[in-house]
Amino acid sequence: MSKTYATGNTPAPDETDETDEAVETDKADRTDKAEKADETARAAGAQLSTAPAEDREETATGGPGLGLVGWLRWFWRQLTSMRIALLLLLLLSLGAVPGSLVPQTSADEMKVQDFKAAHPALTPIYEKLQFFDVYGSVWFSAIYLLLFVSLIGCIVPRTWQFVGQLRGRPPGAPRRLDRLPAYATWRTGADPEEAREAALALLGKRRFRVHRVGDAVAAEKGYLREAGNLAFHVALIVMLVAFGWGVLFKSEGGKLIIEGDGFSNTLTQYDDFKSGSWFGTDELVPFSFKLDSFTGTYEQGGPQRGTPRTFEAAVTYSEGGADEKRIIRVNEPLKVGDSKVYLIAHGYAPVVTVKDGRGKTVFHGAVPLLPIDNNITSTGAIKVMDGYRDKSGKKQQLGFQAFFVPTFAGAGQGTMFSQFPALDFPVMALTGYHGDLRVDSGLPQNVYQLDKSKMTQFTDASGNKLAQRLLPGETMTLPDGAGSITFEKDIKEWASFQISQQSGNGLALAGALAAIAGLTGSLFIQRRRVWVRAVRGEDGVTVVEMAGLGRSESAKLPEELADLAVALTDQAPPTTEPADAPAEDPAPSGEADK
Repeated sequence: MSKTYATGNTPAPDETDETDEAVETDKADRTDKAEKADETARAAGAQLSTAPAEDREETATGGPGLGLVGWLRWFWRQLTSMRIALLLLLLLSLGAVPGSLVPQTSADEMKVQDFKAAHPALTPIYEKLQFFDVYGSVWFSAIYLLLFVSLIGCIVPRTWQFVGQLRGRPPGAPRRLDRLPAYATWRTGADPEEAREAALALLGKRRFRVHRVGDAVAAEKGYLREAGNLAFHVALIVMLVAFGWGVLFKSEGGKLIIEGDGFSNTLTQYDDFKSGSWFGTDELVPFSFKLDSFTGTYEQGGPQRGTPRTFEAAVTYSEGGADEKRIIRVNEPLKVGDSKVYLIAHGYAPVVTVKDGRGKTVFHGAVPLLPIDNNITSTGAIKVMDGYRDKSGKKQQLGFQAFFVPTFAGAGQGTMFSQFPALDFPVMALTGYHGDLRVDSGLPQNVYQLDKSKMTQFTDASGNKLAQRLLPGETMTLPDGAGSITFEKDIKEWASFQISQQSGNGLALAGALAAIAGLTGSLFIQRRRVWVRAVRGEDGVTVVEMAGLGRSESAKLPEELADLAVALTDQAPPTTEPADAPAEDPAPSGEADK
C-alpha cells in the first residue's frame, strides 16, 4: 500500500488537484474495503443462528406475492415469528389477570354469586366477556391455541436447521482474516504444517469443533446457545401441554369436617365438586380420613395479636390398608396417590340439644358456624327438620339463627363481636323460628342460612320477639310449651379441606426447570468461530493469522482470542524482525471496517 507524506511547502495548483484526487481515491478505497469487510463478516457468520431465512418473494410495497398461497405463506410466517410468539405469551399473561381478580365459577361459585349481587352493573359486562370463567373462555382458549401453534411452527424449522449444523462442519476461513472483529497475527520460525497441527490440537483441547480446510484450521464453539434456545421454547410447549392436561383431567372439591367425623373420597361425600371435562369420577383415588382434632393457637399480645401460631389438623387416614396418623398444616397437604388434601379454613361448631314440649330430644349435635372476621365471629343456622311436634301434636319445623363469638367482650361493652379467636369467653346468641323451612321446595338452600319466608319468630308472653344470649350450659326455653334449646358446654372445632387431584404437575415442573436451564444457556453462552491460518511468506518465514467471529458483539471474544494466541505461541513462537526488514502496512484490527 502506497503512502502519501505531507510537507511544509504550499502545493501548487496542479499538486492540489492531485492531492484532492488522492484523497477521493483513498475515500473510495476505504468504502470499498468496508463493503468487502461486511461481505466477509456475513459470509463467515453464515449459519451462526438457527433463525429460518426469510423468503424474499415480496412485492415492492412490502406485502407478499399476489394470490391465496402468497397470503397464506405470509400469514404463517408472521404467526410463527418470534415476535408474535412473545406477543401471544404477553397476551396470555394479561388474560390471566381477570382470573386472579374476579371470582371464578370453577373455584368458588358462592363467591361468584356474592360478587354478582354486590356489582349488578358490572355483572352483564363480565358475563359477556366470560370473566367468571376466564380459563374456559373462547378468547383465552384462542390465545392459548395460537401460542401453541406459533411455538411449534417456530421450533420445527429451527430444530431441523440446527440438526443440519450439528452434522456439518465449521466453514472455511475467509480470504481476509484481518477484516474480522477479533484478529491477531505474528511471524514464527515454525513450519506452517507444525503451526496448523498445534492450532488443531489446541482448539480441540479447548472443546472447539475443529477441522482443517486448505491452509487454515476452522473451529466453532457454543452450540449449547442454540440448544438452550430451542430447549427453552420446547419447555414452553411442555408447560402449555401440562396446563391443558391439568385443566382437562383435574378434579377439585371441598369438605367441611367436624372433629370426630370423617370423609371418604367419593363424589357423594363432597360439599362441592368441580372437575375437568375429561375427568371421570371413577378416577378418584380411593382413600378416607377422619379428623381427630384441630389445634389452633394465637398470638396473645402486641401488634400481631390474634395471628395464628399453630394451625394444624390431626387426621387418621387409610388407603385400602392399615390406618396411619398424619398432621395436615397450611401448605403441608396430605398426599395420597395423585390426590392432595389441603387445610384451608377453620371454625367452631357449638353442640346444641333441642327438645320439644314433652321433653323429647329432637336434635342433638354439633352445628358448624361460618366465621365472618379474623377473630372468628361466626354465624349460621340450626335446623330441626324432622321429629318435632308442637304442644297440640302437629308436625312443625324449627329454625334458629345463631351468632357465636369465641371471646365475648362482656355485656355493655359494645356490639357482640369476638375480641380474640380462641375460646376464652364463648357466647352464642339465638333467635328462634317455627313453621316451614322450605327444605322440600325443590330449590337449593344454603345450610348456613334460614329461609324465613314460611317461618314465624317466637315471641314471649309480652309479645316481644324471642332472642337470647347463652353461655355454655345454658338453656333458652321456647314460649307456650314449645320446647327448649340448650347450648352444651362441649364446643367442637371444624376444619375445611380442599381435595385436589390434578395430573400434569410433574410435567409442568420438568418444563419449568428445562425452561430455566435453556434460558440460562441462551443468555450466557456465546456462539463463536475461530480460524487459524499458517502460510509461508515471501521471505520464507511462516505467517500465522488468527481471527474470531461471534454471533453478537462481546468483549469476551477478543479476550478469548488473545488467550488462544498466547497459548499457540508456545508451539509457534514469534520471531524478531530483522533490522533491515521493509516496513509493512497491514490493516490493523478494527480499522478495516472504518
